Amino acid sequence: MDASPSTEAAPPPTAPLQPITNTQANAARIWWLPHHPESAGTARRIASAVLHTWNVDDDTIDQALLVVSELVTNALEHALPPLALHLQQAEDDGTLHIEVDDGGPTDNEGAWATSCAPEERGRGVAIITLLASAHGTRILAHTVTYWAILPAAR
Repeated sequence: MDASPSTEAAPPPTAPLQPITNTQANAARIWWLPHHPESAGTARRIASAVLHTWNVDDDTIDQALLVVSELVTNALEHALPPLALHLQQAEDDGTLHIEVDDGGPTDNEGAWATSCAPEERGRGVAIITLLASAHGTRILAHTVTYWAILPAAR
């Protein structure tokens, strides 16, 4: 799990985990993740490592990890590959920007979604709404991006 900067072009969706960044310390970073359940944990470990190097406080890291977990899990359960995690800390106000790209909705739900009771589903948006100062969706031709902005620690 390498969290070091790189200026390479985006790898194909099946490439191993690689951050795509520029050389600024807290600039946007992107990791392509395999489309399998273990990627939720991988995304949390990546986010934790990066946010610690950015000297983000522990409470904000905990909140960010919840958001990362929800966004990645939703992509794994409800969307097609590819899957990418984006992290950025804004220089002007210190807010954390978290994005997850996927390949759009799938016709088949993931294993967890099909195995749980209806009352166990749908909590992710409520969690993100509670923690984020803003969140939403960008839909392009072949990609859907779910994003959340977390306020800077006070």
